Amino acid sequence: MGASLSNLTENGSANGRPGLGDIPESCVACVFMYLTPPEICNLARLNRAFRGAASSDAVWESKLPCNYHQLLDLLPQQNYEGLCKKDIFALLARSVPFDDGNKALWLDRISGRICMSISSKAMSITGMEDRRHWNWFPTEESRFHVVAYCQQVWWFELSGTVNFPFPPDIYTLTFRVHLGKIFKRLGRRACNFEHTHGWDLGPVRFELSTSDGQHAVSECFLDDIGQNDANGNIKRGSWIEYKVGEFIVSSSDPVTEVRFSMKQIDCTHSKGGLCVDSVSITPSDLKVHTGKGV
Repeated sequence: MGASLSNLTENGSANGRPGLGDIPESCVACVFMYLTPPEICNLARLNRAFRGAASSDAVWESKLPCNYHQLLDLLPQQNYEGLCKKDIFALLARSVPFDDGNKALWLDRISGRICMSISSKAMSITGMEDRRHWNWFPTEESRFHVVAYCQQVWWFELSGTVNFPFPPDIYTLTFRVHLGKIFKRLGRRACNFEHTHGWDLGPVRFELSTSDGQHAVSECFLDDIGQNDANGNIKRGSWIEYKVGEFIVSSSDPVTEVRFSMKQIDCTHSKGGLCVDSVSITPSDLKVHTGKGV
């Protein structure tokens, strides 16, 4: 049976029956339109016709977002000039930095849909100029290799804006934060909660709005030790994604402006000991992949 299956991949089997290699490349390409990029790459190993179809510009054009040319504009022209559509997909499926490296986008390697991450470096942070309250520290746990650390403040507020031609879709915006300060001890990950306080005394308010009038608000106590997140992660010592809300994009033109903020401005108590890494914008029904390469 194994030998028969192997024969099917060739141009005609030993007994004269047609094999997979006899299927016209154009027909294979039509089938590939309905498959995911990883499935296409796996089938390309079967025979020459499948390899040819798997390199077709028409196939990979269908996997790219409708405005992928605008995404390429974020890169130096020499990085993509002369590339076939398959290589363009691979290029955009890796992290593409922009805005001085403080923002990054990538295509989800399964669906080809756009995901974005915005570093805390791209946000306006109240009191950041005073190192008694805020500072930056490097970490390998961030896509941007640096996070903002709040040591102690009374007025806590971060805000940011992104203008981008998002393709039509429904997107979710989340903040990625971490209670405590991460460090290495004897080569192992550890957390210092010495300055972590105040987050159980009042909720943090998350907010987003868009240039076409959409608005979403959510509130959450960050330090509720008895309550885990939706994935069962313990909030202390883990990175947590806090969902702000969703927004809908119906067209890439005009460009969508998204404004977002995270604040706790109840000045009756101080708070501190919190890392803020980034904001993520991803299609709402997408199982998010790392975006660090395909």
